[in-house]
Amino acid sequence: MAAPAEAAPRIRSCSPSASLTGYSDALDKTTVDGVYVGNLSSLAVDTNGRLAALSDRSQLFTFDRASRLNGVVPLVDERGQQLDSEGLAIQRDGTRLVTSEYEPSVRKYDRRGRLLGRLPVPENLQEYQVTNRTFEGLTLDDGGRKLVASMEGWLTTDGTDTRRFQTWQRDRRGEFRVDRQFAYMGDTGYGISEIAAVGDGRFLVLERSFNNTVGWTAHLYVADPRRATDVSQVAHLADRDQRVRFAKKALVAKLEGCPSLGAPTRFPVQANPLIGNIEGMAITGRRHGVLHLTLVTDDDQNPAAITRLYGLDVRLPRC
Repeated sequence: MAAPAEAAPRIRSCSPSASLTGYSDALDKTTVDGVYVGNLSSLAVDTNGRLAALSDRSQLFTFDRASRLNGVVPLVDERGQQLDSEGLAIQRDGTRLVTSEYEPSVRKYDRRGRLLGRLPVPENLQEYQVTNRTFEGLTLDDGGRKLVASMEGWLTTDGTDTRRFQTWQRDRRGEFRVDRQFAYMGDTGYGISEIAAVGDGRFLVLERSFNNTVGWTAHLYVADPRRATDVSQVAHLADRDQRVRFAKKALVAKLEGCPSLGAPTRFPVQANPLIGNIEGMAITGRRHGVLHLTLVTDDDQNPAAITRLYGLDVRLPRC
């Protein structure tokens, strides 16, 4: 995302590993085809290079890199009901993979929003007791041969900071089969809102939180699960006698430490007015070892919140 008009003209540092390139509020409180643009929970790059933004109100928007909206496609489940759609990944043939965090589930849709089927989900994740805290992040890895979903919350047997990542591997018929799980230790009080595969087996992990003192905060990490234990058969991650190897992680940036760039906020308490409920993240460029990320906030259809796009350049630290 190029630096929009609201942003300062030069790159601004958030940390030794990350710099803002700009922000845009062009999508805030807009409509397309009579549909409210907001509640955005995930971003993905479409096969035509445009961005797709998934709403947790079961709408899939597309727009170009200049934030011009191109259209919206509604999504429904097998009963014709809306989803609490949170994670989005787009395959090379244009098939949309979409999570719903209530079940949890991963469904497949074509470009027109027609339901094509759903992926199997391991039983231990289906038994999760708290709704609205399951599959929040989704990404394709290994050239599209692997699919990875992240849990926003924790299993009651795992401890409140532990998150499970579920993977699927594509078989010879092109279908995804359930594969390994690995464990990730989140920051205390933070939930995982989005993940993005880097392309070398590592993942960017976005954790975010809200409290009444500073408002929204967000921490961006790079995680390396390549030597992590397969925990699909481990029932109690809180039991440290299991000797489980968690995915390694390294901090990229605490986004609340970024410069505000003069951004406005409508929240009564927000220490950094630039930051909101950041839920979507996609890698939208690569050059000379620098990844360009586009991030988006979920405004929860709240008049006080802003749908905001951010540009961020990052160099990944070692885990």
